[in-house]
Amino acid sequence: MNGRRFLLPVVLSATFVQLLNVTIGQIAAPAIQSGLGAGPGAMQLVLAGYTLAYACLLITAARLGDRYGYRRLFLLGTAVFTAGSAACAAAPGAGWLIAARLVQGAGSGLVAPQVLSLIRTGVPSERRPRALALYGATMGVASLAGPLIGGLLVDADLFGLGWRAVFLVTVPVALVSLAGAALLPPARGTGGQRVDRVGAALAAAGFAMLVLPCALGRETGWPWWTWGSFAGSAAALACFAFTLRHRTDPLIHPSVLRDGTARRGVLLVFVFNAGVPSFTYLLFLHLQSALGYPALSAALVSAPFAAAAVVGSRAAPALSRRLGPTALAAAALVLAGTAVALAPLIGTEPGRRAALPVLAAGGAAFGLFTASVFTLVLAGVPGTAAGSVSGLLPTAQQLGGSIGVTAAGLAYFAPADGADAAFAHAMAYEAAVFVLTASIALRLRRAGSGRQQPRPAPTPGTHGQTAPQGAGCP
Repeated sequence: MNGRRFLLPVVLSATFVQLLNVTIGQIAAPAIQSGLGAGPGAMQLVLAGYTLAYACLLITAARLGDRYGYRRLFLLGTAVFTAGSAACAAAPGAGWLIAARLVQGAGSGLVAPQVLSLIRTGVPSERRPRALALYGATMGVASLAGPLIGGLLVDADLFGLGWRAVFLVTVPVALVSLAGAALLPPARGTGGQRVDRVGAALAAAGFAMLVLPCALGRETGWPWWTWGSFAGSAAALACFAFTLRHRTDPLIHPSVLRDGTARRGVLLVFVFNAGVPSFTYLLFLHLQSALGYPALSAALVSAPFAAAAVVGSRAAPALSRRLGPTALAAAALVLAGTAVALAPLIGTEPGRRAALPVLAAGGAAFGLFTASVFTLVLAGVPGTAAGSVSGLLPTAQQLGGSIGVTAAGLAYFAPADGADAAFAHAMAYEAAVFVLTASIALRLRRAGSGRQQPRPAPTPGTHGQTAPQGAGCP
């Protein structure tokens, strides 16, 4: 299987550019708004449209990969993402850009669930923990690299492209992934499984009605429709969950709702991502809006965080093997300490210099957490639920990020005695989220200690037992 040699470079490069697009637009937002004459609401849709389409498709795309083949869905999604990226760079107006971002997000939503499935089918079991650690590290570094790369591109104004280079830069990497995907093994799960159309519609509607008001609510003053959307989301997702056992071929295995470790693992990823990327988003927002930093300078302030994240991710496999979920709890507490320490430092030039080692400590903790969490969660989940959990984890990641940016923004823009106090409010929110993350991780450890031994990463292709993505069904 010569294609196995190219598997990790291909799928990780695709993962990198997809997660890069979650954050790369944040630092280019002022330039985009000025260049297109977009209003605040339209700009929020530019930023949130990607995540909206991404999150809504993840669970359904997982089952489509099981039915039609992981490589086929990976190819399709990468092609859609590439076309969307090119359309973003060519956008003549805000409406075009919003539509192109939705296309980009749809492509990423099709690809993301296939990555874990391709790793599970194409990587030998003894190398799988390291591959999953690289996958987690790639996601973490990509989310941090987005603002830095965006700042460099906006400041450089390559070929007079301005903010358009932020979207164009992903096209060559996506094209390489697209070419390399033809070499991947054509693995699939159980081809006879059908796609639960009712469940797919409920899940997509529920996620859409959750993310949309999170993106637009604060800017529009939380009108009645935002609360109606939240209520509709709760109703759709509750209906999706309560009817799982009564549908043939459900999108996720009903055992996920019964297994405590599975529930805690998904919740852990959701809560952690409610603190990240809102942490870096708030840092860039404060540096640019309140302190007047240009895009590149704001990105460079966070460079120690991003650089140390690489170091933390490299140490993650050894530490997670030795400490288990305790390593996740320790990393989350370090991030909480980083937020508390950062609040009084960032307002002055000497303070910002003193904040650099603080950011480095937080970055190392971030890298450790992101490179370990998927492996540790899946190791403690029984086989019947493991496939569905591996599909739910990216969904929890995206939804947590969307809700976290909204909640952190509410903390930052709440009434305060000046910009420094506003930033302190936001960092208090971040610290609380990371302390809660540590608490959930410790409960994951206690739950896992009751099992006789960690389960190896499941092998795809047997729904209801150890299916890789989407819903294993009996």
